[in-house]
Amino acid sequence: MGAYINVGSPAIVIELEYDKAVDTAIEQIKRKQYPDKVEQYANRLLLVGVTYERETKQHWCRIEHFE
Repeated sequence: MGAYINVGSPAIVIELEYDKAVDTAIEQIKRKQYPDKVEQYANRLLLVGVTYERETKQHWCRIEHFE
């Protein structure tokens, strides 16, 4: 069975990091050019960076619309 892609819906690229700033996750998505892999979602792509701090058990999330 082939993959079904609904290009009318947004795509989400998620990067998970620990013990780093949440901006680091978003920067890595862009630096490694992950959005290029889902270019058919142009103008409908969300970048999500999540980071987790092991010592305090706190987490942060940043969501950015990619253009």
